[in-house]
Amino acid sequence: MSSIGELGEFGLITRLTDRLPQGPAVELGPGDDAAVVRSPDGRAVATTDLLVEGRHFRRDWSGPYEIGCKAAAQNLADVVAMGARPTALLVGLAVPAETPVEWAEQLYAGLAEECGLAGASVAGGDVVAAPRITLAVTALGDLGGRPPLTRAGARPGDLVAVRGTLGLSSAGLELLERGEEGPAELIEAHRRPRPPYAAGDEARAMGATALLDVSDGLLQDLGHIAKASGVRIEVDTARVPVPPVLGRGGLRHVLTGGEDHGFAATIGPGAVPPPSWTVVGTVAEGAGVLVDGGPYAGSGWDHFRG
Repeated sequence: MSSIGELGEFGLITRLTDRLPQGPAVELGPGDDAAVVRSPDGRAVATTDLLVEGRHFRRDWSGPYEIGCKAAAQNLADVVAMGARPTALLVGLAVPAETPVEWAEQLYAGLAEECGLAGASVAGGDVVAAPRITLAVTALGDLGGRPPLTRAGARPGDLVAVRGTLGLSSAGLELLERGEEGPAELIEAHRRPRPPYAAGDEARAMGATALLDVSDGLLQDLGHIAKASGVRIEVDTARVPVPPVLGRGGLRHVLTGGEDHGFAATIGPGAVPPPSWTVVGTVAEGAGVLVDGGPYAGSGWDHFRG
């Protein structure tokens, strides 16, 4: 099995990019000084994330395919959260020279697979030698002539609704940290989140006033909407869906666990969300987030608090 160091930078780039399918939004893909991505709207939604080995993933917990899927998913979800349709990813990969070429190939297979689910492509990037694996992923999206869905549009009287299954990833992480092997559904959810990419279009169809990706915990992310909109959000735990597989403590994972990459939206009081969305609360005058009328102990993820 050859290593990346043996193959070399340009050999690795060719090996990885020759296998990447390109969607209609990519006019010029990998191989030149830069990619060319169509933006019919005249604007581009752009977002970026860093994933550092030992901080955001561990190779003894996740394979390269899963790491690639997860790296793509968290960026594509941010594009969808703006009410845009993902078009392309740019991927920077820092990797030790002794890493097997097959590891990098599987990583890019995961990136490409997840992009395909969202209608996007890996359009370019860079590779460099480094002592620790780091991924820098930038996602682009197209608004299609529509205004972005931001965090700042919630109004008193709106309903708060969620889409996707929340709490599984953080429960899976706890299992891995304890060295446990199941339930497998929870560990798989941490290794590879499954964002509902249709959520952006669905949110627009139901007249969403604000939308975001739930990446750092439902309460913490709802707090971003509350702050940006100048409102208070009140969550009713009797309405919050808690997957049975979570068992005892499931509500805590749903409210504070991150990395499931579901979505939370605020919608007008007369809106009727489709069955895939669940109303979990309301928007009121004031500030902050209340749970069943009071504060909730604990918060979501913070990269500098850990």
